[in-house]
Amino acid sequence: MTTETTPTTGSATPVDTESRTRLLRVVTAAGGLATVVSTFLAWTYTDEFPGDLTVYGYPGGLQVLSLVAGLLVVLFALASLGVKGLGWLVPAGSTKALRMLALGAFGVTGYTVVAIASKLGGLIHLEPGGFVALVAAAVPLAAFALPDDTRQAPRPKQLPSWAEILIIVAVFGFGLYVITYGIDTEYAELFVGYLAVVGFGAAALGKSGLTARLSALTSRYRQITVLSAFAAAAAFPFTQNADTYTLIAVNILIFATVALGLNIVVGLAGLLDLGYVAFLGVGAYTAALVSGSTASAFDIHFPFWAAVITGGVVSLIFGVIIGAPTLRLRGDYLAIVTLGFGEIFRIAMLNLDGDSGPDITNGPNGIPNIPDLEFFGFNFGEPHTVLGFELGSYANYYLLMLLVTAIVVIVFKRSEDSRIGRAWVAIREDETAATAMGINGFRVKLIAFALGAFLAGLAGTVQAHVQHTVVPEMYQFAGPVPPNSAFLLAAVILGGMGTVSGPLLGAALLYMIPAKLDFLADYQLLGFGIALILLMRFRPEGLIANRRAQLEYHEGDDSDPSDKGLNGPGVGLTKAGA
Repeated sequence: MTTETTPTTGSATPVDTESRTRLLRVVTAAGGLATVVSTFLAWTYTDEFPGDLTVYGYPGGLQVLSLVAGLLVVLFALASLGVKGLGWLVPAGSTKALRMLALGAFGVTGYTVVAIASKLGGLIHLEPGGFVALVAAAVPLAAFALPDDTRQAPRPKQLPSWAEILIIVAVFGFGLYVITYGIDTEYAELFVGYLAVVGFGAAALGKSGLTARLSALTSRYRQITVLSAFAAAAAFPFTQNADTYTLIAVNILIFATVALGLNIVVGLAGLLDLGYVAFLGVGAYTAALVSGSTASAFDIHFPFWAAVITGGVVSLIFGVIIGAPTLRLRGDYLAIVTLGFGEIFRIAMLNLDGDSGPDITNGPNGIPNIPDLEFFGFNFGEPHTVLGFELGSYANYYLLMLLVTAIVVIVFKRSEDSRIGRAWVAIREDETAATAMGINGFRVKLIAFALGAFLAGLAGTVQAHVQHTVVPEMYQFAGPVPPNSAFLLAAVILGGMGTVSGPLLGAALLYMIPAKLDFLADYQLLGFGIALILLMRFRPEGLIANRRAQLEYHEGDDSDPSDKGLNGPGVGLTKAGA
């Protein structure tokens, strides 16, 4: 006798699940399209809110960011539906990327609505278009009901070499545009929206597997990648009509260069230095004293190259003097000693005013009137015409600082790949085991300390001429204006210890956020503390982590191959193979 089995009522068949998934993707795409359309409506009736969101048919200000976020949602939703020609967008799956983009679209639109209501005094100041935009931006959140489709990305189709090189150049060109847009934002609300779109967009690219593919592509063309990155960075001053935002870029490069020097000490050698900004101050004060300032205690004027070398060497000497008696300490004890050195330097500069000590630094008044650099007749303080573009003084200093940053990057990479660099990593991982294997821990750590101090001194010499003055309060442990020791350490940890691009990204974020969001001046340390706590919880390896750190912090976690480069679950790569 044959027994027939009837399906249980309410159970979902594979066909039903597939239909539901497809419907959710269509809804997500429709929500993204509705978000795009809503940006062509007026969101408020008054132009008192920055960006002029009162015009029909022409998005402005934050509406442009909502438009971009909506378009990205539409593109990735269509790719998830299998639209021909868009599959390359989601090699490792679309669901997680769609969720990130949906959050970005809803975040920037919702923030705009709340900002309008807060700035103008209530929701009554919103036009119907603002409410339509908020509802439309909420629809793509349906992506959170989609099943996870994360998979190991297939091997990409091999393209001709010229096409792959063209992709790399295009990516860096697009990156230049995105960074320039962020630096050029004119008001805080626009910058917050920019951070939301760029942050969630970058997360989406990582979840979809595009970042891993680009990383594999750049690893095959390292020289092209380096040249493209340098060319894109060098092109920034040519995109500016004035020096207002170029000054921000110069300071970011100074901050980033010092963070890279600290990355040798903290990221490679594993030494916690809480007074590193003092070495920047040593270089800056040395350059101020020997560059012909009218307020200098020494009546000498070194040429540029000599001032740079003098600043770096004096910082190196201070690094050796401080490191020699203290580097036998470890962990918290070393951190306390370096913190003390940073404060001793600042207090000493305050007291060398002729009353409490010799008259060398003018005390709290600092050393003003530092002249502009001049190198082979090229005065960095005067505008110059290059390729038909007039570059102001800060553009000149930007290009100079870009060259210094490139030198520091080369030194960092060469040191990391050298025998000394491998010894630093060994000391960082386990000093006792490294010593047992024959590594002279004290000598290796002292080299790291001295090299980091030298690189900070180089950046300090340029900073003194950019600022035209140096004062002790510029070099403290924590303060409202970077660089200071707390900001520098946060930049290294936030970006990713032991990497090149990590501290560069961390420094850019930590400088731009205070510069653009003035209203956070009284809450910066609170905000950074919260950000670091969240980072340690959700991404302890930093925003840009090396392979070793990813394996260390996510060992045994195979749930998301899109976060693990091209190696998905089952590859079997261990720490030793990193």
